[in-house]
Amino acid sequence: MNLLVVCICLALTACVAADKETRPNTFAEAWKRRQSRGSSASFFASSPAARRHPGVGGSGGPTGFPVFNVMDYGAKGDAKTDNTNAFQQALNAANSSGGGEVYVPAGQYLFTGSITLEYGVTLLGSYATVPSHQWGGDLIGSVLMPTAGRGSDNGTAFITINGDATVEGFTIIYPDQVRTAAPVPYPYTIDMVAANSAVVDVELLNSWNGIRAVGAHRHRITRIQGQPINIGIFVDETYDIGRIEDVHFNPWYSNDLSYVEWQMTHGRAFVFGRSDWEYVFNTFAFGYAVGYHFVQTPTGEMNGNFLGLGADYACNASVLVDASQPAGLLITNGEFTSFHNKDFAPKSTADSTQVVVSATNTGPVQFVNTAFWGPSDHIARLYGTGTTTFSACTFVQWDLMYHNGSAAIELYDGNLILTSSNFQQVGKQVEIFATAKKAVVTGNIFEGGVNVVNHGVKDVQIGLNA
Repeated sequence: MNLLVVCICLALTACVAADKETRPNTFAEAWKRRQSRGSSASFFASSPAARRHPGVGGSGGPTGFPVFNVMDYGAKGDAKTDNTNAFQQALNAANSSGGGEVYVPAGQYLFTGSITLEYGVTLLGSYATVPSHQWGGDLIGSVLMPTAGRGSDNGTAFITINGDATVEGFTIIYPDQVRTAAPVPYPYTIDMVAANSAVVDVELLNSWNGIRAVGAHRHRITRIQGQPINIGIFVDETYDIGRIEDVHFNPWYSNDLSYVEWQMTHGRAFVFGRSDWEYVFNTFAFGYAVGYHFVQTPTGEMNGNFLGLGADYACNASVLVDASQPAGLLITNGEFTSFHNKDFAPKSTADSTQVVVSATNTGPVQFVNTAFWGPSDHIARLYGTGTTTFSACTFVQWDLMYHNGSAAIELYDGNLILTSSNFQQVGKQVEIFATAKKAVVTGNIFEGGVNVVNHGVKDVQIGLNA
């Protein structure tokens, strides 16, 4: 038995030594060796740069999967030829081959219908990073121009993405949407309808509704920019962790008052229904009625981890919570402003508030290391039966719209935990109304001294503030 063990050890040692002698020392050496073996499988399948030089006509690309070029199927990037059938034929060919990439060279591709990506298909444009075109800049690169569904947002999305499929590297613009007039509704630009679908490096320049991920478990929405008017991103019915990262919505298509009025009055940048453990990192929205809206849908509500959120010029609320799961919403490192003025929303009468927790909410909402500023009326108005926490937060301004002595935080129902935070303005910091349940206000710094008003709630702890 001992002799057998020794033999096995000697054999393993020899294998390791041989592996060390033959193992490539550099990336280039490894790729060269794979080529010499006649393999088209990619040593660097995850390299975005390598994926920007695909082959055509079903030949193997750097990823080792078949690559199809839409031009071989009759596509024309002349901004006037309908490309619906050409694109769909190329996508179907990729799916029939067992999955692959459909490459779209630079050009302006018009569509009068919709297209669908089946399982395992990638629609790949020219952009290796998300593009942006401010106020009518030149539309270079791979540009998709949908026209179907004008006048209604209930139709089929322009692009439907099934499981393990990806849309990457495009600008999408609706050519019939006029910059100096009220925007016209359209269906969603992109529908993600199955697990592991992805949208990467896409500019939604002037979508009415941008991206909808419903039943798209483990979705990935990464590096998205543009100016969706009504809804930017909507998530629902997600039962395994979805990820949204590096999203920036800004009025780059048009800042004309006639165009942005709807966005300022009704638009919502992010809307979240049922999602279990959604991860949202480094997102920003400017000029919406609501920045981040958490809602109840027939499938439920959400919990999630939100890091690096931003909402600027949110007319109604930066964060509006109508519902959350018992595990709650964890919002860290946020930056929020909420206000309106004559420049963008002259007709708005909204009581601009950074955080609104509605009477329908029952779950916890936590803000950690988050800053609130801008000439809003309130920082937070809290209803519902859940607990809202502010920890290590900075409150810069409030009561600057109507100057009626409003408190930064108003607790009408449920519970409040306020700790280790800094109030930089002299004024009423907290008002606890008689219908509230419990409040803990400890360890904060208040400019001008403590100004916390309690309307008879017994279960309140206030102390160690300076």
